[in-house]
Amino acid sequence: MSRIRGAVLAALASVLLCAGQAAAQGAGPVDAAEAARWREDLRYAAAEMRARHQNLFHNLTPERFDAAVRELDARIPTLARHQIIVELARIVAMVGDGHTNVYPTRDPKIGFHTLPVKLYLFKDGLFVRAARKEQAELVGARVLSVGGVAAEEAVARVGRLVGRDNAMGEKFFAPALLAMPEVLQATGMSERPDGAQFVVERDGRRQTVTLEQSGPVELMPADTDVSWVRKEGWVDLRGGAREPLWLKDPQDKFWFEYLPESRAVYAQINQVTNKEKETLADFSARLFSFVESNPVEKLVLDLRLNRGGNGSLLRPLVVAAVRSKLNRRGQFFALIGRGTFSAAQFLLNDLEEFTEVIFVGEPSASKGNAYGDSRRITLPNSGVTVRVSVYYWQDWAPYDTRLWTAPEVTAELSSEDYRAGRDPALKAALEYAPRKSLAEMLSEALTKGGAESAVKAYREFRAEPVNKYAEVEEPLLVAGQRLLNEKKPEQALALFRLDAEANPHSYNAHSAVGAALIRMGDREQAARNFEKALELNPKSYEASEGLKEARRK
Repeated sequence: MSRIRGAVLAALASVLLCAGQAAAQGAGPVDAAEAARWREDLRYAAAEMRARHQNLFHNLTPERFDAAVRELDARIPTLARHQIIVELARIVAMVGDGHTNVYPTRDPKIGFHTLPVKLYLFKDGLFVRAARKEQAELVGARVLSVGGVAAEEAVARVGRLVGRDNAMGEKFFAPALLAMPEVLQATGMSERPDGAQFVVERDGRRQTVTLEQSGPVELMPADTDVSWVRKEGWVDLRGGAREPLWLKDPQDKFWFEYLPESRAVYAQINQVTNKEKETLADFSARLFSFVESNPVEKLVLDLRLNRGGNGSLLRPLVVAAVRSKLNRRGQFFALIGRGTFSAAQFLLNDLEEFTEVIFVGEPSASKGNAYGDSRRITLPNSGVTVRVSVYYWQDWAPYDTRLWTAPEVTAELSSEDYRAGRDPALKAALEYAPRKSLAEMLSEALTKGGAESAVKAYREFRAEPVNKYAEVEEPLLVAGQRLLNEKKPEQALALFRLDAEANPHSYNAHSAVGAALIRMGDREQAARNFEKALELNPKSYEASEGLKEARRK
């Protein structure tokens, strides 16, 4: 028995040694032949992206793109395979839309691995949401740093690899990337591509833990967020708590339930598609037939897990919502968040335009004017997939610079909410009470005390947590224009500057500041603001004309 055990141990040691050597080789630079193949793939990707994307340079210049490609081409012989893939993902993410990407969570050819934890960015920070049973003691711990990099910076580093329409897309994908050791090594947060060191805090006690890779990355379906589904052999932060409705069945494409104590219907649509035995149109008819024939006073439509699908299927749902007895303010709600994307955004656009819906939760991961409908570019040597957007969708006005559909009522999920099975977004919808809008507050303040009073009202509005993501640009522009019409440009400038402060990406805000400065006679400062507006939107007629006026002597 001793000799047999010794032989087995020797064989095991040999296997481990070979595995270690293989890992070490994988961590080192590619050889000359593989470098040549990757360079060919890079050139192919760059050319195909130019040829297939609807507008590859909507967010960056051709010069910047070409420089990034040249830089990676030069570095390829010094990089390991996983580093090349991560740098390719970085270049693709520079394009700046959510359907143009390289994602390890979608592509089996990439073949990255995962650490034995699932992370999530809750309202109160980055936490270990779930872990394999062997690491159960980490569940519920807050992540303070990854490889010596503070959690906030760690999220930002991997966020630069995410193809996204806005920051919510980064929030959605960053936790998954932070659990991939290859990504951590390639972004300078680990010394090796098969493990990483984390500093976590739980119950007031900090500890440093080293996590080893535990298997291949779990691939995610395209159109539904099923990452919340409990996994065998894993421990989840919500433990034995009662499942909240939004996690009752994420894999069911659509369903609804009556909540008699609230006289409300909760409906969850997790994918814009048809089921094998029921179409989305039939479901919509069944849902609203129940609403119309029963004592229902509120409808809550949950789209937080909906990553998209076939947008052409949405019309019957939207028409039924428009005709419903609950299409009244305060009776129809949509729960949205970082998972609400693509065709689900189409639904938000239609509901915003044609119904009295109130959005609750977090901002959506897309926007009404966006590039979409990704198509695959398969690289000839590695087989890695680059996806690019082939259409441009303009559901909002062409001058609308919003980055997302914002919730009128912010309701974010904290780690304690999740642990206890609470759903603050559903609670906010069911307990909604009417409040004055920012537009109403600004109008009243202007009437009573001018711009000074309006600025104070705005600051008070923004200080309320429920208004954290509320849209402020239109109310501020309308209020500022009122002051301009009253020949009070100095007061208008105060409101326009609030808009530019809240929405630095908005060319409308900078144009408005310029217009007020022109009225005040400060042409130099006006010109600078119009120039900023044109940097953001080189085709803005208003900013172009304003700049001409500012420079006129």
